[in-house]
Amino acid sequence: MDTRARLSRALSAPVLFCRHANRLYHRRLGRRQYNEAGVDPFDADWDTLVVLDACRYDMFERQSDLPGRLERRQSRASTTVEFLRATVDGRDLLDTVYVTANPQLYQHRAEIDADFAAVVDVWSGEGWDDDHGTVPAAAVTDRAVAAARERDPDRLVVHYMQPHHPFVADPLDGDAGLARTGSHSNTANPWVALRRGELSTERVWDAYEATLRHVLEAVATLLDNVEGRVAVTADHGNLFGEWGLYGHPMYTPVPALLSVPWAETTGTDRGTLTPSLDPPEALPVSRVYGDDGVGDRLDALGYR
Repeated sequence: MDTRARLSRALSAPVLFCRHANRLYHRRLGRRQYNEAGVDPFDADWDTLVVLDACRYDMFERQSDLPGRLERRQSRASTTVEFLRATVDGRDLLDTVYVTANPQLYQHRAEIDADFAAVVDVWSGEGWDDDHGTVPAAAVTDRAVAAARERDPDRLVVHYMQPHHPFVADPLDGDAGLARTGSHSNTANPWVALRRGELSTERVWDAYEATLRHVLEAVATLLDNVEGRVAVTADHGNLFGEWGLYGHPMYTPVPALLSVPWAETTGTDRGTLTPSLDPPEALPVSRVYGDDGVGDRLDALGYR
């Protein structure tokens, strides 16, 4: 949808108009691809960077008991694709292994050019859980520990899918408004149901927090099985009605969406975890949408 079409649609509703005006300002009428006021995590001093997907700072502050220092930082992005464009596109990262549960780098690999030493797509292998429609956090820790020990990279990025929905620790599948009525994932998207008033803010928040605790347990295991300085952050946050918005729409510089945690701690490989998952199989080069299963998995995660 082009800018004029979006503006015409936005004029029909105050919330949509505010969202569209916000995006135009944020992107400087399309001249800016991400929030340049946000911090670049690759400029920091760490050996392992943990990226939690869609994690608000305020929720992390209440739920995390990770040792070390915690501060609030501003992300460069309000979506994962934006985050990847802002942080890895065009960079030489041949000293870095990227272990990810999120298919977005693979899906957008023709436009996001990043030279990693290796990319481990946990979502493409047996780490994917069909019952929950996502990659549980333990599977990401499993492959991250394997990558750290087998490859011994200078830097390791570990991108968990949680606390992004589906909420594996407290699924909402049986709640009103979350029954899937079509192939599009938005028919079972908690943010859509919340906006429609089919779920309460408290119900979704509880599921969201439970899923953050789920991933923090996996992060604690990671800290016991990697060496060196560890930073824990998020690619972006999530909205619960701020500015009349829900979820994490693109190019939306709302503070609650851009405020992310930055926790600095230390890992020590005590050997408490023996990786058990087989490495993901090599994926085909073709970008025909869905020919490699990425389309179905993006759909399950709410990206379609």
